[in-house]
Amino acid sequence: MVKEKTAARPVFVVDGSRTPFLKARGKPGPFLASDLAVAAGRPLLARQPVPAEALDEVILGCISPGPDEANIARIVALRLGCGDRVPAWTVQRNCASGMQAVDSAALNIASGRANLVLAGGTESMSHHPVLVNPSMVAWLADWNRARGFSARGRQLAALRPQHFQLIIALLRGLTDPLVGLSMGQTAEKLAWRFNIDREAMDRFALRSHQRLADALDGGRLDEIEPIYADDGQLFASDDGLRREGSVEKLAQLKPAFDRPVGKVTAGNSAQITDGAAMLLLASEKAVEKYGLAVLGRVVDSQWSALDPSQMGLGPVHAMGQLLRKHQLSGDDIDYWEINEAFAAQVLACQAAWQDSDYMQREVGLDGPLPPIPDERLNVDGGAVSIGHPVGASGARLVLHLLKTLHQRGGERGIASLCIGGGQGGAMLLEVAK
Repeated sequence: MVKEKTAARPVFVVDGSRTPFLKARGKPGPFLASDLAVAAGRPLLARQPVPAEALDEVILGCISPGPDEANIARIVALRLGCGDRVPAWTVQRNCASGMQAVDSAALNIASGRANLVLAGGTESMSHHPVLVNPSMVAWLADWNRARGFSARGRQLAALRPQHFQLIIALLRGLTDPLVGLSMGQTAEKLAWRFNIDREAMDRFALRSHQRLADALDGGRLDEIEPIYADDGQLFASDDGLRREGSVEKLAQLKPAFDRPVGKVTAGNSAQITDGAAMLLLASEKAVEKYGLAVLGRVVDSQWSALDPSQMGLGPVHAMGQLLRKHQLSGDDIDYWEINEAFAAQVLACQAAWQDSDYMQREVGLDGPLPPIPDERLNVDGGAVSIGHPVGASGARLVLHLLKTLHQRGGERGIASLCIGGGQGGAMLLEVAK
């Protein structure tokens, strides 16, 4: 007997919050990844008419939790007071880990496996580890086995300068091991491929900072929850904002990835950042049971893949395929969020979006799509100014896009981001009706 398919249940986003995104400044910041997730999740849960123990599960995206944060989602769930009986699990899809957590929660609700899920992402990039290299690991193993004064002496004599060369895990993690390119170098490839000049990148970066400043001054970032460090220091807003920037100042920065001829600089790239974003998702049953207010609805998600050396174009693939699946055109979308991993990368996405050959040959659509209007893309800034804590950004994009739809009177939006390793993710969202 063939079982009939059950229609997917609607998935609602009830509410969300995030921490300020804090720029890494060369040494470990004041917060671990779990601290940040708790700081985002605690006020979110506290203002709900639902006890934390009523959650069906907690799902958290994180790329590099600390050594004391194995299955960081479970640690966060317990610290948030969810109790012993609420299961929790951690996901990792590089830069889209936070969006993957939201997608995983949505799928479980849509299928009937869950009714109420806390999902999001966190990352403390300033705490990513510094590692000893394999030759030192081998030396330490031999040292541990050595017995007696003479054996230890021979081991000490075998030490060489190369044993002390450290591995910066963050830099290794931001380099694709198969194509041998850092994420910045992939952005350089896109800049040359689509003939994007340095001035265009710097102007895009400046606009990101200007829009973030305007959003902060206009009170549009009410998703941010202040957080206190152990020493009492208060962090109330994203601290990577440069209010006094100019194209002239940005033009003075040297290439960061392809010296001396490159175009991608620290000024037109996303900032290395610590931060977390959390969302509460619910089924219609949970909304009715607890009388929950609703921020919006997760309609669908799309995950796509492409050549890792062109990873920055991932949003074009994911967004294009998502529109095709739902028989929508670009004109049907009121607001867009594309993560600003690099100014060059977002500008390349816009160029590819309108390139008939690329859309047909690479994405599989019939032709180009209408240009995304600047006034509807990343309207309150993006990762160039806000920062990009890699495990958290996907969740921030979803949360802020829903906020934007409410604040500006939109009905439908798409949040998207490129993913290291050659992938793209996109999520179609609607305001609740």
